[in-house]
Amino acid sequence: MTAAYVDNLAVALDERFGDRAYAMARQRVDALGCTLEGCKSADDRTLAWIDFVFGGTWSREAFCAHNVIARRDGAPVGFASYAPEGLRFRWLRGMGSKPGVGIFGPFGVDEAARGTAIGPALLTIALCGLRRRGFTTALIPAVGSERLAEYYVRECGAHPVERFTREEMTGAKARAVVLASGNGTNFRALAGETARSSVPVEIVGLVVNSETAPARERAREMGVETSVVAWERGAQTRRRYDTKLRKAVASFKPDLVLLLGWMHLLDKTFLEAFPEILNLHPAFLPLDPARDTIGMPDGSTLPVFRGPRAIRDAIEAGSPWIGASVHRVTLETDRGPVIV
Repeated sequence: MTAAYVDNLAVALDERFGDRAYAMARQRVDALGCTLEGCKSADDRTLAWIDFVFGGTWSREAFCAHNVIARRDGAPVGFASYAPEGLRFRWLRGMGSKPGVGIFGPFGVDEAARGTAIGPALLTIALCGLRRRGFTTALIPAVGSERLAEYYVRECGAHPVERFTREEMTGAKARAVVLASGNGTNFRALAGETARSSVPVEIVGLVVNSETAPARERAREMGVETSVVAWERGAQTRRRYDTKLRKAVASFKPDLVLLLGWMHLLDKTFLEAFPEILNLHPAFLPLDPARDTIGMPDGSTLPVFRGPRAIRDAIEAGSPWIGASVHRVTLETDRGPVIV
C-alpha cells in the first residue's frame, strides 16, 4: 500500500471477540489505572478532546456512533467508536453497506498512552460490541497508512477487502460558488488550496455584496468570475434582493455553495435551490444543534457564540477558547449539522 491509496479492512467477528475477550480487555484497562465507559455518542468533553487531539474531523463520527472511552482521573485518554448511524461517506457504499457488516472507527489514543495496552483493549472491546449487536464482519474504513494497516492486521486479524485512490474517495471536483461579505481572507485561503489541488473543489464563481470587496481582486487574479449583488435597502425589498441573489448564484450552476464570511441570512427558497451549502462560522458550535452551551477539552463549559459578532462576543466574554466550525446551512441560524 502506498500513500496514494486508501484501504478498507475487514475483520471476521468470530469467537475471538466473545465474552472472554471482552472481559480480558477490560482487565487490561483496569490494570493501567483507567476506568472504562461505554455510551451512545459521547459527552461534550470527550468530543472536544477528540477534536483537540486528532484534528477536528472525528467528533461528528463519534457523535453518531456507540463509543467506548478510557479515562484516567476523569480525563479521556483513548476512545473507539463503532456502529455509527447516518454516515454517507463514499468509501462506505460498497462492503460497508452490506448486511451483517458493522463499521469500526474512528479510534484514537492520547500520545502519552500510546504503546500501552489501552489501544488494543479499546479495539477489542469495540469489536466485541459489534459482535454483540449481531454483526458478523467489521469494516475498518479508509486506512491510508501502511503502519496503521499493519497494526490492525497484528491486533485483530484484519485484511484488505477494498482499495481506493484518493480521487475515488473524494469523487470529481465540486463546482463551488463562494459568497463573501468581508475582506475575503477565507476566500483567498481556499483559493490557494484549490490551486494546489489540496481540496476537491473548483471555484467557479464569487458573489460579493459590495463593489469594493477585497476578495474581488483575488478572484480576478485567479480568473474567477465575480458577481456583485448589493442590497439597496432603501429601494429594494428583501424578497427582491433574495431573488436576485438566487439567480446570480444559479448562473454558475454550482454543486456546492460556500459561505465564507457571508453576512446575510438566506431564505427558504435559496436553501431549496442549493441543497449543498456550507458555512464557516468563527466559533465552536455544538454537535447537537439544540444546545446553547458546549464543553471544552479541559472540562469547562462555554456559551455558544452564534450570529455575526461571534469573535467579538467571545473576547468580550473572556472566553479561554476561540475556534471555528464548518456546518451545513439550515433556516435556523448557525444550527445546521456540524462537519468540522
